Parts: sequence; structure tokens; C-alpha cells
Amino acid sequence: MPSADLSRLAALHGVATSYSPSPDRTVAASVTAVTRALAALGVDAGTPEAVRAALAARERERAERLLPPTVVGWGTGVPPALAALPGGTRLLVRTEQGETRPSAENLPPGVHRVTATAPDGRTGEAHLIVAPPGLPAPPARSYGLLVQLYSLLSRRSWGMGDLADLGELADWAGRTLGAGFVQINPLHAAVPGPPTDPSPYRPSSRRFPDPVHLRIEDVPEFAYLSESKGEGAGAGVEGAEGRARLEGPLRRAAELREAVLDKGALIDRDAVWAAKKAALEAVVDEVPLGPGRLAAYRDFLAEQGQALEDHATWCALAEVHGPAWHTWPAPLRDPRSPGTARARRELAARVDFHSRLAWLTDTQLTAVQRTAREAGMPLGIVHDLAVGVHPEGSDAWAQQDTLAAGMSVGAPPDAFNARGQDWGLPPWRPDRLAACGYAPFRALLQALFRYAGALRIDHVMGLFRLWWVPRGLPPTEGTYVRYDAEAMLAVLVLEASRAGAVVIGEDLGTVEPGVRETLRERGVYGTSVLWFERDWEGDGRPLSPETWRADCLATVTTHDLPPTASRLTGEHVGLRDGLGLLTRPLAEEHAEAAADTAEWLDLLTRLGLLHGHGTDGAVPARADGTATTEEARIQAVHRYLLRTPARMIGVWLPDGVGDRRPQNLPGTWDQYPNWRLPVADAQGRPVTLEDLTASPRLRALLDVVRTRTDRPGGAEGTGGVSGTGGAGGAEGTDGADRADAPGRT
Repeated sequence: MPSADLSRLAALHGVATSYSPSPDRTVAASVTAVTRALAALGVDAGTPEAVRAALAARERERAERLLPPTVVGWGTGVPPALAALPGGTRLLVRTEQGETRPSAENLPPGVHRVTATAPDGRTGEAHLIVAPPGLPAPPARSYGLLVQLYSLLSRRSWGMGDLADLGELADWAGRTLGAGFVQINPLHAAVPGPPTDPSPYRPSSRRFPDPVHLRIEDVPEFAYLSESKGEGAGAGVEGAEGRARLEGPLRRAAELREAVLDKGALIDRDAVWAAKKAALEAVVDEVPLGPGRLAAYRDFLAEQGQALEDHATWCALAEVHGPAWHTWPAPLRDPRSPGTARARRELAARVDFHSRLAWLTDTQLTAVQRTAREAGMPLGIVHDLAVGVHPEGSDAWAQQDTLAAGMSVGAPPDAFNARGQDWGLPPWRPDRLAACGYAPFRALLQALFRYAGALRIDHVMGLFRLWWVPRGLPPTEGTYVRYDAEAMLAVLVLEASRAGAVVIGEDLGTVEPGVRETLRERGVYGTSVLWFERDWEGDGRPLSPETWRADCLATVTTHDLPPTASRLTGEHVGLRDGLGLLTRPLAEEHAEAAADTAEWLDLLTRLGLLHGHGTDGAVPARADGTATTEEARIQAVHRYLLRTPARMIGVWLPDGVGDRRPQNLPGTWDQYPNWRLPVADAQGRPVTLEDLTASPRLRALLDVVRTRTDRPGGAEGTGGVSGTGGAGGAEGTDGADRADAPGRT
């Protein structure tokens, strides 16, 4: 147990000394976890004497300072921290817009600087974040598609889904079916292999997208490859050389596409990138940018500044020394060292190449969002922000001063996972974020909102606190470290409002009291998954739809959960059993899954939502056009979502063709092909984008959703529900109300 002095010191630095895995249980954090977390924050708590000295210094610093490093204000009122200053304190505010003001009233939204001078002579300076009181709701109730982009292959892609495929899907769904959005997985830059970590939630950089998603043929210079380098008679010879350089990548692209779509191969991200990289090198080497394109590229370089230079430098150095920057020659481990500056000059061509790829990817992402909006989508593309970055990636290298060395983000043990979780992601230091006015977080959001109509934030509870696991220790030996949630939310609301974007927080799992209420107050939507919406504080039965919250994205399943067909048939239990993931006898697991499904089907029947079903099992559709039992049940659970007041309804795209395989199976690594499966039909045969858009089964499901999206709360069917629990379970507690939600791997 931490001593009283250590507990006080920890509290002053936002380090918890206990946690609650359930409402009725409190567990003390180990002294090791607390002292290691404090050490990562630059505080020596290794001995009782050191603890007393650090405690005295911290209390003295807080008593003497006039202002904290960052101050937050909402709307046009005076920020509370400034209103609480001693009487007679003089203020000088230098606004982001270039104004100088003697008052903090009626300030425009932005990140300003404020200087305070108290009557006793003390002065203080702070970053002043002023944000709108909250984000507005989406313009109207809408439905959208959820898909992992890599899994969405067209007959034109290079072995995995790309940005042109995404644009085609959005254009079709918006124009043909009135969809309001398409939500995808994080497109952050990955740490290169081989093998590359296929998980989109362990990226090299969250700020810059991965060029593996480029459609090579849509790069403007690609079309001019045959005219590159030279004029007149020489042009044909050198053009032939350029075309020759493309023959190999184009042939390889066709092979990779055929292997996945026609031969049952897994998506091979490394092979796809090798082919695309070779093609891009040929284009960049052989075709100079035209004057206008060159000007646009230079504008992008100037706008992105040091961050892009760091990312491109890391990419160039990784090609020479491998991606694990901790093993690089000592001078190169510091992005600001003279050795790194010298290496950057020596690798200038490769640094420019990787900068060019970032620009090309940014332009295609922007074009996709424009296509979605022109197709009538009010939101367009919903991008996904991972909770952290890979410890060997470019962000970890470039942002060492703001990351907690020797720490990893994870989750504490609870009733559903006694061992806890370690996600292998270094967390931000809350003290360093506050000292710089949350500049890295602001820059990250600004980069994503360039091309996002909405942003999903993975593990949104991380804006409030994160479970820090010291390196070398199991997740059980971690502790929570708190962030200034008001400042984090102010930055989020500020940047989202500037972009006119919606924010969706993934708030599944254990959520401490007050978090959902605070997010709702600021206009941040939550995530509600049908299978978890039960009256956990009451009888545990499924919630009646009218008790759901309105400010959420409501879905039946997610990328971490079984597809709906698999869940309804119980096939997901057999999959987990075959991989040795069950903790109870197979018969017991099957019985529980069957009872869960039966309970939901009973509710759907009583609500009058189960239409056109035949005999048990997945039988072919009848001649009169009525749906199979399986299709009818999948349609029914989506009709249920329409009965809720949720303003956003998400349809997992693979559900529309009967896919059985989850895209990710938490708890597995190489035992299951996580993040490498194409969208497939009920027999496991890959379904192309072209076939998806022509699928009668998918069209029937989307017709159910689109024709009733604008009629929330009782539009479909008649009658009410009794005995399904109260609204308490919809909001959650600090315990295990959603602790069966998926973790991260």
C-alpha cells in the first residue's frame, strides 16, 4: 500500500493509488506502479526521503504559481481560473488572431496566451484555450456503412481496398441509397515490416496517413509517365524506360488482386506496399511536377512544417537502419541532433519522396471526402483515431519529449479479464501536454479534420485517464494516470467546430462515473452496440429501444465482434473454441450464446420487427421474394436500431452479404488472420466492391434502414415492451456494465 506521503504526491501529479474494477470493489495500486508512473513524469519517489522532498516541492510550486500552464474557457465568459485570480490582477491576452486585449471576456475561439500580474508582484503566463460550449448535433438523423477499408477490394485495387474504392462506395451509397456516412478503420501510417503489424490501431504515426491506401492510377503524374524526361526523339526511349519500370508493379498488383479475390489468399499488406512503392518511385523519378502541382506541393510542405519533415526523415532512416529507432546509431535516436540533421541532408531525395507520398495521400483523402459530400452525404467519411502509437514509430521518435518513457497504455484487470491488457502504446505525458498548450494533440486533430466529416475516437475515456503499465511488468501492475479532461475536450471541441465535424467517442467497456455525461454536455457522441444494451443494474434483460440514448452511433456489431450472422447462429463460439479461447466448457458457452440470441429474438418478435422469416436455418429466399430466416433476423436487429432514438445508425457492411468472419479476434495474434480478411459471403468467398453494390441481399438490408432512418422512436412496427429493464443500463457505471466489450490487440 502506498504511504500517506506517496499517496498525496501521486494525487498532486494525477497518479491514482487505487482503482475500482466494479462498483463494489476497490483495489490498491502497487507501490511499484505508482513510483514508476511518477518517475515517467520526472518525479523521484524512490525513497521516503525523495517522496517528502518531491511532495514539498510540488506543494510549494502549486501554492506560489499564479496560473497553471493551460487555462480553459468555454464560450464568451471569463474562464474560471482567471475569474478566481486575486482582486486587482491585471491581464494581457494575446489572441490567436493577433489582437492584444486587457480582458478575457468575449474572446474568440482559439488558443491564446494570457499574462497575469497580481497586486503582490507575482506574474504568470499560460496558454488559454477558448472553445465553443459544445458541438452541434449532426444535421439530421442518418444511417451509414461501417467497413475496414483494406477489406473492400474492387477489381481495380492492388490486393487490398484503397481510397478510390472508398470513394466509389461513398458515391454509390450516397447517391443510390441516401447513406449519410461511411465509417472506416484508422488510415494512420504503419510501421514498415516485414512483416508490418497489420493492426491499424498500432500505427507509426497518427498524424500522417499511410500511402499504401493510394490508388496509383489516380496520381496525376502516372498518366504522363510515357512522356517523362526529355523531348523529341529521346522522349520515346526514356518513356519506354518509365513504362518498363511499371511492368513489374502492375503485374504484381494483378497477381495480388487475383490471389485474394479468386484463390482465397489473405490480404498481404507488405506485398501490396512493395508493388505500390516501386510504382510510386518510378512516377516520382520519371515525371516532374508541373508548375501548379509543384506550387501545391510546396504549400503542403510549408503548412505541415517540422512535423512532416520529422515523419519523412524517420521513414528515410528506417529504410537504412530498420524501423526500430531505439537500435539506431545513438545520434540518430534524437530527431534534433546534428547527426540527424546531417543524415537528413544525405537522404534528402528519400525524405522528399516520403514527403511527396504524404501529400499525394492527403490529396486523395480530401478528394474522397469531397466525393462523399457531393453524393449527398451530410457527414461523408468518418475517420478513426487510434488511442496511441507504436513505440518504434515516427511519432514516438519525433515526440519523445511529450511521451512517457518506459510506459505502455492498457486496461486494468476486471471480472472479465483477470490479467488486464497491455496495448504496447506509449502514453502522452499530461504535464508536457499542458506545458505546450496541447500543441501535439491540436496538430493531430487539425490533420485528421482536413478530410473527415466526423471522427471516431477510439477509447475516448483516454481523454480523462489511461491505465499506465510500466515496461517489464504485467498489466496487473499498472495504475491510472489522469489527464486534464477539460483541456483535452476543449481542444477537441475547438478543432471539430472549426472543421464543422461531428465527434463520436468509442465508450464501450468500463467507464467511470460522469464521463458520458461530460461528453454529452460537450456534444461528443457515444457508441452503443446492440448486444451490450442490457439492464445491467437490474434484471440483465435487453433494454427496450426507447430507453437508449439519442446522442450515439448505434450499431449491431463492430470490427472486434462477430458478424451478426455468426452471432445469431452461434458460430462465433465454435471459432473461439477452435482457437483455445474459451474459459468454460464448450457446451456451457454454446448454451449461454443460444440463450442470449433467443432473448433478443423473442424481443424482436414481440416488437413485431421479425418479418418474412421461414424455417430455422439459413435457407434460400423463397420464390415470392421473402427473406431467408438469417436475412430476416439480420434485418430485424437493424429495425430494432431504428426504434431507438439514436441519431446515427451504423450498418456493418459485411453483414449485408452474410460474412461470418470477424475482422479482428481479440486475444489472438498469429492464431487468427486479424486485419487481413476481405469482405466475404456466407461461404467465405470474397465479394468485390462491384458485387457488393449489385447484391440483392445487401440492397434489401439497406432498404430497411434507409426508408425509416428519418423516423426515430417507434417508426417501425407497433406495440411496446415490458419487462426489458430500465434506462439505467443504457448509461453504464464504473463497473462491468460493458466490460464484455472488446479489448484491443
